[in-house]
Amino acid sequence: MYIVEGNIGAGKSTFITLLHSYLPHITYSLEPVDTWATQTYGKSLLEQFYTDPQRWAYTLETLAMLCRSRDYLGTHDRSPYHIMERSLYSGHYCFALNGKEEGYFSPVEWDVYQQWVNFIFANKSVVPRGFIYLQTTPETCLTRIGKRSRNGESSIPLSYLEKIHHWHEQFLIHKANVTADISDVPVLILDVTKDFANNPARMAELAGLVADFMQKNLLSAKVEKYILTCRAN
Repeated sequence: MYIVEGNIGAGKSTFITLLHSYLPHITYSLEPVDTWATQTYGKSLLEQFYTDPQRWAYTLETLAMLCRSRDYLGTHDRSPYHIMERSLYSGHYCFALNGKEEGYFSPVEWDVYQQWVNFIFANKSVVPRGFIYLQTTPETCLTRIGKRSRNGESSIPLSYLEKIHHWHEQFLIHKANVTADISDVPVLILDVTKDFANNPARMAELAGLVADFMQKNLLSAKVEKYILTCRAN
């Protein structure tokens, strides 16, 4: 399994959907964003979070972790070419850690959340074959967010996207404070600042990079398995 990561508005859903038309052998699952973007009592959970993050950060991140855990566990027996949008890891290392640093969690909330994360990482999560990082500027993300007009996102400020961009860089490029098993997972960095959704040539180029990345990882896994078998014998 591979994970497509990136800032809000980077184009993850669009990229994965288009990628399937270039690499039809892949399977994929998209982030269940509608779960927390659905209107309840007049507002979505996303909108409530952006309006009052201290009140809603714990609720949003706990729900996101629950949904991602459910979907993540459901992909274990799928094709080695399965691609998933966002993961447990970015949910924690990018969004939750940002919330902690910003003071959105109370000490008790953070302790409870951390216990859930530690349990899931240690007992339930299977390390992905690789991360595919859609890297672009916070300004580009803000423009794309405005164009898609998704429920609950109209109030996202550029300053928040800048912070989430920082945490993605720390997580995927610098591997700052990540667990040892995740630090060894290869990362394919794709620059998606230029439009790819309406540029078939650029999308084809990106799809080719993904195909090469997957093929090299699969070959590397086979070699590693062979070496371990030889050592065991």
